[in-house]
Amino acid sequence: MLAANPPKCPFFLTHSLPLSSSPSPSFKITCSAAAEERSEIRLGLPSKGRMAADTLDLLKDCQLSVKHVNPRQYVAKIPELSNLEVWFQRPKDIVRKLMSGDLDLGIAGLDTVSEYGQGSEDLIIVHDALGFGECHLSLAIPKYGIFENINSLNELAQMPQWTREKPLRVATGFTYLGPKFVKENGLDHVSFSTADGALEAAPAMGIADAILDLVSSGITLKENNLKEIEGGVVLRSQAVLVASKRSLLKMKSALETTHEILERLEAHLKAEGQYTVVANMRGNSAQEVAERVLSQPSLAGLQGPTISTVYCKRDGQIQADYYAIVICVPKKALYKSVQQLRAVSHDLSFSNFQCYRS
Repeated sequence: MLAANPPKCPFFLTHSLPLSSSPSPSFKITCSAAAEERSEIRLGLPSKGRMAADTLDLLKDCQLSVKHVNPRQYVAKIPELSNLEVWFQRPKDIVRKLMSGDLDLGIAGLDTVSEYGQGSEDLIIVHDALGFGECHLSLAIPKYGIFENINSLNELAQMPQWTREKPLRVATGFTYLGPKFVKENGLDHVSFSTADGALEAAPAMGIADAILDLVSSGITLKENNLKEIEGGVVLRSQAVLVASKRSLLKMKSALETTHEILERLEAHLKAEGQYTVVANMRGNSAQEVAERVLSQPSLAGLQGPTISTVYCKRDGQIQADYYAIVICVPKKALYKSVQQLRAVSHDLSFSNFQCYRS
């Protein structure tokens, strides 16, 4: 989605990430001198997994197919953007290299941008809803034992078991967002342990009381006797397009390239799930046909139906008995729209209307 109040530049930017006033002391950011010297724009894309495949599919749908001749190489091109290089990286490295100046643009999950960006003011979310990679970062606790009747973050915080000497132990790979969430919600006596991989096993093994991890369907939590709790969602995430503010301000070509990518993304994402319905309807005039069509709530389309005269030749004479109707409707309203078209035109049949995916 685009920002409601765009800044004074050729394209819209959404919010930056004011997660904290400064990066974590354990993470040092160094700026690349080459970033201001080079002329090509560098786009970082996920190198492996479902996120990588979905990213390439989205770009292909936007007519920005990535040409990756040698799969062993980490660099590729997008022919439609001649001044752009594609660099395949781990999502967390995409964020880090955006901050260091080695990349100008990148696609990664919002959870990764938030965790490894750590509130950097040089990161700008250009598009915050690319439509894939949906998940949420959530706190989960066991369904059994002392947690059996605990169903909210407030109830968890008020449990008398947690003391300075024996805090609530949380296993997570999100060592920035986790403590930040705990602090913002006023939870005392919580300790975090760094862990990767199958966090769901940590409570059963006795090495943690709870976990903080990404959740998609929730099936894995259920299968390991874990549950989410009210108020325990830290962040809702999906794939985002993120840019280096430094690159956009200092490299005109970066701004122009970002503008083009953004326009293509918006065009595709807005059209996805929309169907164009074309039908021929008999009527006395375009005005009369329009009144009949607009009497049905699902037939207004995006900005109203397009109605034009259909000319045919009968007995040597040009006649206009039919009018072509074109409307754009969301997929969920397609069947209802066809029903309403039939209701206002008794001669409408399968032979004189067509549906096309936009």
